[in-house]
Amino acid sequence: MTTITLDRPRAKATTDALYEKVSGLIPKVEWATMEDDVEAILRLKAERNAVVLAHNYQTPEIFHTVSDIVGDSLALAREAVNTEADVIVLAGVHFMAETAKLLNPDKTVLIPDMAAGCSLADSITAEDIALLRQRYPGVPVVTYVNTSAAVKAASDICCTSGNAHAVIRSLNAPRVLMLPDEYLAKNVQRDIPEVEILTWAGHCEVHEQFTPQDIRDMREAYPGVVVLAHPECPPEVVAEADFAGSTAHMSDFVSQKRPARVALITECSMSDNVAAQNPGIEFVRPCNLCPHMKRISLKNIRSALERMEHEVVVAAELMAPARLAVERMLAVRS
Repeated sequence: MTTITLDRPRAKATTDALYEKVSGLIPKVEWATMEDDVEAILRLKAERNAVVLAHNYQTPEIFHTVSDIVGDSLALAREAVNTEADVIVLAGVHFMAETAKLLNPDKTVLIPDMAAGCSLADSITAEDIALLRQRYPGVPVVTYVNTSAAVKAASDICCTSGNAHAVIRSLNAPRVLMLPDEYLAKNVQRDIPEVEILTWAGHCEVHEQFTPQDIRDMREAYPGVVVLAHPECPPEVVAEADFAGSTAHMSDFVSQKRPARVALITECSMSDNVAAQNPGIEFVRPCNLCPHMKRISLKNIRSALERMEHEVVVAAELMAPARLAVERMLAVRS
């Protein structure tokens, strides 16, 4: 393996340019504690032929400086297929790393912290799906990507919050099981009344905390605020919002509509990342943090690349059926 070393002046110029992207969010004195890690990650990516995939909920110093591919779960799944890197570092949670491995079985997939989990993924098992199939024979099982590889392998097709409507419609079925996010399923049901959507009582521990009163209080405190809600929020919260959509849809809304004042009802770092891309827009920040996403840091991304840890492996018997469920999803176009 060829070792690539950036000379110090060039490396400093690179990190200075990257800092410009986040200078409105990260004080210079704080950036000074991050700069060495950023420089090391850039060097290690070149040495390892590695890319960093980062979800929209990652903090700005990860999202805007060391990441090669960013986006929501759907975007990361699509782009993971196209990378020519030998190593993928997933700056996100475990199910995302598993999905990247399903789509890239011959690549090394690393996650900086194996404990970066998900309340939705923990809410359902493959055994649960087997029992549901017994209760509802012949009903298609649509599984949110926020699930384990074992659950995906027990499903017919996956979906994300960004393509759930299209996936449900693609099945041409009068009745579907949509698992495990109860609120996402109910929000989709509102838009597709012609299909009976059977739900499971799984919830995102971040989005379930928001209430309609939060939004009403926000409108009173910040007149004219445009409220965008993630569809993992309870339906009554979505009903209070001006727009509901995936993190990618929310980002696009802000960039295209450019409201003077906006609030994103989702994980806290999302607002920081969209604000960095849209100067001049005032962001009201209701701050609910995902404890799992926040387990990822510059330091453990650097460590993952230095030590080539922690490798994500999917059991051989799960690879083909789980990958099929994801590939069926990717074949559906909105």
